[in-house]
Amino acid sequence: MAIKLIIPGEPIPQGRPKFARRGSFVTAYDPKKSKDYKQLVKQVVSKQYVGKPLSMALKIDLQVFRPVQKSISHKEREMRLSGLHRPIIKGDIDNYFKAVTDALTGIVWVDDAQIVSTSIDKWYSDDPRVELVITVPESKQIELVKQI
Repeated sequence: MAIKLIIPGEPIPQGRPKFARRGSFVTAYDPKKSKDYKQLVKQVVSKQYVGKPLSMALKIDLQVFRPVQKSISHKEREMRLSGLHRPIIKGDIDNYFKAVTDALTGIVWVDDAQIVSTSIDKWYSDDPRVELVITVPESKQIELVKQI
């Protein structure tokens, strides 16, 4: 089983939570940019994935394709698009992962705690997007049983 999902548009990393005081209570909430991106992810993925939320251990391969900055030389642009130069600027790779996986909870999987294995890459592209491949990880327990 492999499920491939594509989220078009510029990827937005999960922002730091904001805090509000309501009387003696302090509540945390997502910044507007993060909240809007998660809503976009939910809408796009709901059209691509129509099954029930998965309830098993999952492996996630996430590819983040950031836009190339406009104020660089032609040579540097080519190096970025070819993959020779990779994005080492903000956002942090784990914040992209968090934004997408939080948004897909309840749609693709029951809880993002089910993610037991992952790989994440950041690239440059003229077509900014996030690509996500969801699979069931191979079980080491099965390998141990086969050896005995």
